[in-house]
Amino acid sequence: MKQYLTMTKYSISKDMVGSTEAQICFLTDRVIQLSYHLKTHTKDYSSQRGLRKILGRRKRLLNYLNRIDTIRYNQLLNKLGIRGIRKNS
Repeated sequence: MKQYLTMTKYSISKDMVGSTEAQICFLTDRVIQLSYHLKTHTKDYSSQRGLRKILGRRKRLLNYLNRIDTIRYNQLLNKLGIRGIRKNS
């Protein structure tokens, strides 16, 4: 239920809970939860691996959104308070 509420909050419309923004928001919530968990359980290597996988998926979605619509990308970064993707120069 919490996942659905999170996705509807950041989706473009109420019917588009699978939008890129909603997926990135859901993954950001998972990152926050796992980071909190890993502060107390520092040797939980399975959770560390899961966190790295989630971060990679979120990074790919952010890359996609940046390529498709830069305005929506910047708005989402401001809403979530996360850093953008690094550009290799």
